[in-house]
Amino acid sequence: MIGLLASAPALPLDEAGKYVAGAYIVFVLLLVIYVGIMATKLQRMERDLRELAGFAESRANGEEAALEREEVSAR
Repeated sequence: MIGLLASAPALPLDEAGKYVAGAYIVFVLLLVIYVGIMATKLQRMERDLRELAGFAESRANGEEAALEREEVSAR
């Protein structure tokens, strides 16, 4: 395998430039797609976290109201 790579002729610089530019374009596109996927996941996680915080807050408010009702009925 190494012998095959060593015997392969090098591309002239004027032809290799197209391939290098193409490789950079593919890399940048993959990077943009990756960042987009991560941003979508982050938005979903933030939405779920806000929902859970709302549940926790409503439960805490409900427990406080129940404690207040017990104190009033105990008097």
